[in-house]
Amino acid sequence: MNILLVEDEVRVADFIRRGLSAEGWTVDHASSGEEALEHVTTGEYDVILLDLMLPGIQGQDVCRKLRARKSKIPILMLTALDSPEERVEGLKIGADDYLPKPFDFDELIARVEALHRRANNYASDLGVSVITCGTLSFDRRSLHVSVAGEEVQLSKKERDLLLLFLTNVGRVLSRERILNSVWGMNEDPLTNVVDVYVGRLRRKIGSEGQRIVTLRNVGYRMS
Repeated sequence: MNILLVEDEVRVADFIRRGLSAEGWTVDHASSGEEALEHVTTGEYDVILLDLMLPGIQGQDVCRKLRARKSKIPILMLTALDSPEERVEGLKIGADDYLPKPFDFDELIARVEALHRRANNYASDLGVSVITCGTLSFDRRSLHVSVAGEEVQLSKKERDLLLLFLTNVGRVLSRERILNSVWGMNEDPLTNVVDVYVGRLRRKIGSEGQRIVTLRNVGYRMS
């Protein structure tokens, strides 16, 4: 998937770009409305992530100009402005979705994928309550976790980490993706908290912990 990220805050842009790149997506970055319009003229994109508060041409005007050009690229607006009036205005001028900052990174990914599916008329899968992998079972409604029928007590972060692995079985998850999804964008990217919690989770789920494989200098994968 090719994504255009329009964001003027360097730290936020780097956070989003690293996370999306870890998903295997190609990300171009524009730091102003003018740059964004130039990118769309010369490139092809599946989704545009558009911040509203930009230097020069504001995000709302970028959206208006793109729709005036008959561009059908799905636009997800990202902004700290979260009043109902702001959301309605954004949707009225042509945005397809609206996500207030700060946001959960998994929600950002889910919304991007949903916009891409919608644009390509893909069918979406229905979610299930209980996820199983081997003898490991996770009930998302009751938050009950068990291994071979024996309940396992996990902290909230450990449950969030396990759920991330279980919903991405067989998929490589970079440390950046895990950090962004479980701890959020304000966590220091140089921290070793991911490795510490993966170690705790492995120990608590016993033999099923062997399913969480370390990929050196890359991240983790649950087999």
